Formats: sequence, structure tokens, C-alpha cells
Amino acid sequence: MKEQRLLYLSKKEVAETGLTMPEVIEAVEQAFKEKGEGRVEMPPKPGVHSRPNSFIHAMPAYIAATGALGLKWVAGYPENRKRGLPYISGLLVLNDAETGLPTAVMDCVWITAMRTGAATAVAARFLARQDSKTLGVLGAGVQGFSNLEALKVLFPIERVVAYDIDTGQQEIYQQRIRQRWPEIEVVRASRPEQAVEDMDIVVTAGAIVRPPHATIQAGWLSEGAFASLVDFDSYWSGEALGEVDKFSTDDLPQLEHYKTLGYFQNIPPVYADLGELVTGRKPGRQTDRERNIACNLGLAIDDLATAPLVYRRAIDRGLGTWLSL
Repeated sequence: MKEQRLLYLSKKEVAETGLTMPEVIEAVEQAFKEKGEGRVEMPPKPGVHSRPNSFIHAMPAYIAATGALGLKWVAGYPENRKRGLPYISGLLVLNDAETGLPTAVMDCVWITAMRTGAATAVAARFLARQDSKTLGVLGAGVQGFSNLEALKVLFPIERVVAYDIDTGQQEIYQQRIRQRWPEIEVVRASRPEQAVEDMDIVVTAGAIVRPPHATIQAGWLSEGAFASLVDFDSYWSGEALGEVDKFSTDDLPQLEHYKTLGYFQNIPPVYADLGELVTGRKPGRQTDRERNIACNLGLAIDDLATAPLVYRRAIDRGLGTWLSL
């Protein structure tokens, strides 16, 4: 019998594949097109919760058009920061669509950061003003950076206003942006409203908490702005969400599932999911005055759109360690 092997890729090796944000955005958008056409299999993700506001989720999916099949096992533990450990950790398993055999196991942290930013950018393509130049970020961590990286691919971002309850993290974030994009003006906000008011695009990327701390109040989000809720509704009051013209999500069944767990108790009716926007089944932004929100929950198809690209690039570059099954 032929020896069965799988490729193991560490976090460092995943990043060393050199996959770019424009490539990830394209792959994620194509995955949502397949979803909009009803050609993916993706059950709502189950989870277990060993600590308050923590989670470990199992995220399986199959994208028939590309043959991408697998599962991400991902954890989010906010208290890890106090231990010098990452908030997000986990592994991603790829399987062969013909045989079901595992073909790769890889760290999921880099992929999660990239594909989450990419999903924000895809939603913004349809819901934000195309001339958006200013970005407010609340939560100046990994997702705050990757969302900027993705949005900068599609929008002429010139100014970033960043807020974080950890002022040291704000400073690190500011330095990272200046090193990567010296042409961008970066402002450290002393109050959260400074990262919301008068911003073209707003990204909230703090820890996911239940109930929401609801920092953002009614009247803060400007007319014509777009907001991406990377941290569920944690940052938003019900009154602020009630001012929105179009509230979208990436997957309605998953949103409904989270409602049963106590999340999203004060959100407006969902206008569309991202698959409907990508396929044109529902129009995106229709006027420059709309306040629009995308609350992307983070889907397995995002990961399964990205991970096969990482796998193929790793083989081309001779990265990783082959393990016998």
C-alpha cells in the first residue's frame, strides 16, 4: 500500500509562502460567489467554552468548485495577552476531496488574520464609498492591522485613527503602520469616539464579549460611513446599530445560531449576506449617504479559500515537514 503522508506547516512557514493580500481577497470573494450560488457545504460552527468570553470553534467546509475540503480548529482566549500568549490560536486540516485523507495540517493564525481582513475588504467593496480615505480602528492588534492591509488594497486610505484601551498597543500599532506605509498618517486616539466620528470606514476589532460593552453610541458613525464588526457587536450599542441603513452579515444561519447563545440581541434586521452582495442578488451601497455595516462572523469558507493556496505555495517552495500517517 502506498505510504500516506501529510504536510505540516508552522506559523512561520505559512507566512513564508509569500501569499499576498490581493490574492487572498480574490480567493475569498470567489468563495462567497460560490456560497451565493449555493455551491458550498458549511454547517454552523459548533463551539466549546472553557473560560468566560473564550471559545474554541470547529469550522468545517467544502467548496466544490475548487475541491477545497477541511476544518479549522480555532481558539480565542482574551486573557492570554496577560500570559504573553496570542489571543487567537489553532490548527487547520486540509483533506483530499476524492479520498477524504488528510493532506496537510497547518497553523491557522496567519491565515485567520489575512482572510478576516480580506472578508472585510470584500464587504467594503460593495458597501463602502469607493473614495473612502479615512479609517478608524478600535482594537489595535492583529486584526486591526490585517484589516487595514486589506482595505488599502481596494481603497485610497490616507489617514488612520486608532484607539485601544492599551496605550502601549496603540504605540506598537502606530509604529508598524509607519514602517509598512510611511505615506499614511496615523493618529492615536485618546477617546473611542475619535476613531468613529468623521471616519469613512470604521473597523472594530477588539475581543468578542457577551454582553457587548457597547462603547459606540448613537450619532458617532457619520452619514455615508461603512463599518466592519470583526468583534461581533461587542463595541456597538443597540441605538448606534439602529441608525444603520444596511446591516449585512456573511452567513445568516450562523448569525441566528449565535443569537441563541446570547449574542446579537440588539441588532437591526439583516439586509443581505455577503454571498448575495457578491452575486448581485441584492444591491450594495446605493447612495453616498447610507450608513452601512458588515458583521462578518468569520466563516470556514474564508479559511478553505486560503489554505489550499498556502499548501500549493509551500510545496512549490519546499516548505514544511512531511509526516507519515
